[in-house]
Amino acid sequence: MRLASYNIRKAVGLDWRRDPGRICDVLAEIDADIVVLQEADKRIGARQGVLPLDRLSQELGYRLADVAIRPKSHGWHGNALLVRERLSIAETRRIDLPSVEPRGAVSARLSDPALEVIGVHLGLNSATRRRQLAVLGDHVRAARHPAVIAGDFNEWRRGSDHVEELGLVIEPGASFHASVPVAALDKFVLCGPVRPVSFHVHRSALSARASDHLPVVLEIET
Repeated sequence: MRLASYNIRKAVGLDWRRDPGRICDVLAEIDADIVVLQEADKRIGARQGVLPLDRLSQELGYRLADVAIRPKSHGWHGNALLVRERLSIAETRRIDLPSVEPRGAVSARLSDPALEVIGVHLGLNSATRRRQLAVLGDHVRAARHPAVIAGDFNEWRRGSDHVEELGLVIEPGASFHASVPVAALDKFVLCGPVRPVSFHVHRSALSARASDHLPVVLEIET
């Protein structure tokens, strides 16, 4: 199974144009089974989602996991999950994370394979991130199935937030800033019997300008 995580900055590229089609083109290049997105909704007003759902469905075979609480949103606090139509979702959840600013995690549990995928976008303050990671740790330890946590962890100094206490940390490489990647902010954590097969930062002419983050990709076996 191929997973991807991508902070799309509300589909605003390095040229400061909002171009949702460009994000779809990048997702087509990656061809993942599940995509975890950050900043998929606008932050003001109705928190409207920024992606063309018809194109995602008709051309790429994705559907949104049902985690939104606002009718025009794609996700919750900007976190969204795209799942290929052929995969069966047993349950979706929103996970409250402690934060001064609106933050939360979103989850989709598959029935086959039995796997939970959790999308996160952690806070900018290290003390807040550690509290958020503690909540996520309680969540995965209470589960009776393997899980993958994916997203923008905002950890600039590796090991400073003790993410490894959650499970096996996979850092595909520097993914921010897309123009000159210097920080591995985007990563995966494998919790339970999940085996990494391969991982990489997706670099292409499109991804280099579609957002300020590059997507990260992980292939696993469960």
